[in-house]
Amino acid sequence: MAITKSLFGTMPDGERVYSYLLDNENGLSAEIISLGGIIRRLCVKDRNGKDVDIVLGRDTLEDYLKNDGYIGALIGRHANRIKKGEFELNGEKFNVSINEGANSLHGGTTGFDAKVWEATITGRKSVPELTLTLLSQDGEEGFPGKMVVTVTYAIHPDNTFSIRYRARADKDTLCNLTNHSYFNLAGYDSGRVYEQVLQINSGFYTPNDSECMPTGEILSVTGTPFDFRAPKPIGQDIDADFPQTKAVGGYDHNYMIAGRGFRKAAAASCEKTGITMEVFTDQPAMQLYTANALPEGVHKDGSADAPVHGAFCLETQCVPNAMEFSHYPGPILRKDELYMTVTDFKFTVA
Repeated sequence: MAITKSLFGTMPDGERVYSYLLDNENGLSAEIISLGGIIRRLCVKDRNGKDVDIVLGRDTLEDYLKNDGYIGALIGRHANRIKKGEFELNGEKFNVSINEGANSLHGGTTGFDAKVWEATITGRKSVPELTLTLLSQDGEEGFPGKMVVTVTYAIHPDNTFSIRYRARADKDTLCNLTNHSYFNLAGYDSGRVYEQVLQINSGFYTPNDSECMPTGEILSVTGTPFDFRAPKPIGQDIDADFPQTKAVGGYDHNYMIAGRGFRKAAAASCEKTGITMEVFTDQPAMQLYTANALPEGVHKDGSADAPVHGAFCLETQCVPNAMEFSHYPGPILRKDELYMTVTDFKFTVA
């Protein structure tokens, strides 16, 4: 079991960004960089014993400074969208940074994805573990309260890749953290994911308006392309003649995960490699995004720009724009309370 540290690059202001390779020497390894807590590589041995890198990424620090699509990054303070960048908390109105049309997306203009985190090698000998820490100042991007955030990445002997999120603030504020990795279980440069099979533990999704913002409704997946209760290929209904999928060119929607507490949210598998990924979380919801419109950018190892539907995201979260709708599980973090959530990705090969 090992963690290897190396210099990845230097920020324009001279701050150094490091790369950390976590390896359980049992078929699973991950490369994390301190900029944005980005998961740059996640390698799983396939049924033939070959390492398959299953996440999209970029080659250099300079490429990540223009990380359109938030590839692999930690997202905060507020994952997903806030309508018009406005919310009310304790009777007071707040305005946060607008960075997607008229709305706020993934924490604003300079979210947690664009920050250099302090990294500490932690954990036991049998569990390679990296803890990242960030201080977000009161008023940053318009959010109230000074917040200290820690995110711990760990690789367990059973080939579970775990992400533990913790945060505490000195004022009531919003906190909704996630990771924005793009998965392709056949390999990041293998093309579209249409044949990869997905199952989601949810009977309900939140439809979007024209700005990809939940409308406040919670609708049954029955009889729609959103029904992944039984495993099916991701591409089976992705081009269906259905207004919600046609509007975004695939899936970019939030699911309400069935049950409470730490439970299975989803599973995906690839027949070509034999890799299965199960997702477990204690979060109430999860965004399925099928890389419908990744902006141009340099990708790993000189590969061409990722094709449309060349990966999928499973972003565990609170419901997007929940502050507008009282019936959605909300992202409010009270003063001095501990925000604590975990998402696990467990890998098996057959």
